[in-house]
Amino acid sequence: MDNLDKVRDILSETLGLGERKYSITTESNLLGSIPELDSMGVVSVITALEKHFNITINDDEISAKTFETLGSLVSFVEQKLAN
Repeated sequence: MDNLDKVRDILSETLGLGERKYSITTESNLLGSIPELDSMGVVSVITALEKHFNITINDDEISAKTFETLGSLVSFVEQKLAN
């Protein structure tokens, strides 16, 4: 399973998206398009990503651009893994 699938699964499990996860592509908008991804949802997803990938995400690293699309979120995770 690649990072795209892992991040999609974490997003789906954390937000309870069920079958909707299969319609989320790298170009899919996240913020504003997934009602469950509110401020608390973002915090929950960040926590789940930290646990799964064993990374630390600082508050100042998070922006709306990070959660703009699934692709931008995956890119962010991959950058954290490379450091």
